[in-house]
Amino acid sequence: MEEIKKLTAGFARFRDKYFEKHPELFDQLSRQGQSPNVMVVACCDSRVDPAIITDSDPGDLFVVRNVANLVPPCEMGGGYHGTSAALEFAVRTLEVKHIVILGHSQCGGIQSLLQGIKAPQGDFIIPWMTIAEEARQKINLLYTDASDVTRQRACEQAAIQVSLRNLSTFPWVRERVAQGALHLHGWYFDIDRGELLCYSADTDHFEVLEQPS
Repeated sequence: MEEIKKLTAGFARFRDKYFEKHPELFDQLSRQGQSPNVMVVACCDSRVDPAIITDSDPGDLFVVRNVANLVPPCEMGGGYHGTSAALEFAVRTLEVKHIVILGHSQCGGIQSLLQGIKAPQGDFIIPWMTIAEEARQKINLLYTDASDVTRQRACEQAAIQVSLRNLSTFPWVRERVAQGALHLHGWYFDIDRGELLCYSADTDHFEVLEQPS
């Protein structure tokens, strides 16, 4: 129960140090609802919180988190489509201007993809991670003699590219991108170095995001 006590104590600090000191912000969010300009598709990993990494305020980001920050391709088959539903709400209702795929180093989902997942531990992870199968195949082809660390980092970044391409399979995403009303971004957070890298379509590489002066 100590973990829960830590959370409730943290909420008390949030009330005292944040909520009570920013009444106008929360009053606005309460009365006007949310109107974020940015959606972030992030990993469930407890070390990678989009709001903390970007120092964002409540209401700034519309966030969906899943294993390995994956975007599935658009398909209308059976099953539950939590990530697709969040995308649809963000694009068609909130009309966000940016979608960021936020990947990271040391991703357990990508590690499982590369090493192979054994049932029963992988009852749900196995089919989910097949979304990034293209990335695994690419790394197995191009990085056959590389170290495990290099292979995983390359696969983590390749999976972000897969998700970026999958975004364009949703017709309402394609439409808004074509109109210039929506921009897609692939970001990679390096936990070891504390660096944020951004995918460049021009160079087909992830480059360190320059800090504003």
